[in-house]
Amino acid sequence: MTYTTLVDAATLAAHLADPAWRVVDCRFELLSPAAGAAAYAAGHIAGAVYAHLDHDLAGPRSATSGRHPLPEPAALAATLGRLGIGAGTQVVAYDDAGGIYAARLWWLLRWLGHDAVAVLDGGLAAWRAAGGALTAQPATVAAARFTPRPRARSQVDADAVAALVAGGAGALLDARSAERFEGRVEPLDARAGHVPGARSHHYALNLGADGRFLPPQELRARLVAALAGSAPADSVSMCGSGVTACHTLLAMEIAGLTGARLYPGSWSEWSRDPTRPCATGP
Repeated sequence: MTYTTLVDAATLAAHLADPAWRVVDCRFELLSPAAGAAAYAAGHIAGAVYAHLDHDLAGPRSATSGRHPLPEPAALAATLGRLGIGAGTQVVAYDDAGGIYAARLWWLLRWLGHDAVAVLDGGLAAWRAAGGALTAQPATVAAARFTPRPRARSQVDADAVAALVAGGAGALLDARSAERFEGRVEPLDARAGHVPGARSHHYALNLGADGRFLPPQELRARLVAALAGSAPADSVSMCGSGVTACHTLLAMEIAGLTGARLYPGSWSEWSRDPTRPCATGP
């Protein structure tokens, strides 16, 4: 069986020794970029390799890019191969932050044409709650060959976002917190606020109190309300830098609302361009 959205702790435990499975630890902290690697070194799921958001799951920044631009497909393919991910690999990504960083790897793999990727539902907390152990032993994996097959329609640029909100044919969902969306605080980016016409849908609305994704029907109801009549395939997900936006896209996939695209530059790219308009408030 191929897993394309979520995997629970029991299923992962049953496949932990399967050589066709690759577990990837994606823990990260935006304000402390070395924290995720340190947490991995202190203890991780046995056999898991580590992927760093800045170094492995993003490309180099430029003067006009967002904080986490997409890697070049060839560079990302080389990283994935180094992590032991090949054409037939079932990938399971996890973190300790509700799945926001794991979802970035989920989206990147799908962007490059690899659908056999899922997020550990509930992350490391769910693994521990199910009795799963951690090890400090670094994983040693054989390199694989990953052939990228990018899906061009998976993403949009800033001009496409501007056209989307101007035309009103699709929804632009912003996964940041309400206080950042409304411009009450902005700890990371050039300006506070949001793209005029965007709708707030904080990624935490995709999760239950236990940190797991809500059931598909409940997710669907919340997301349909956020889309407000727009078709999923006409809609775009954004956030601060194209990371937590992937969490919304994963939630939409779970809910059967497929075809939405990612704005990778997100608010960090949009806000640094003084010609782009900015709105504040709800």
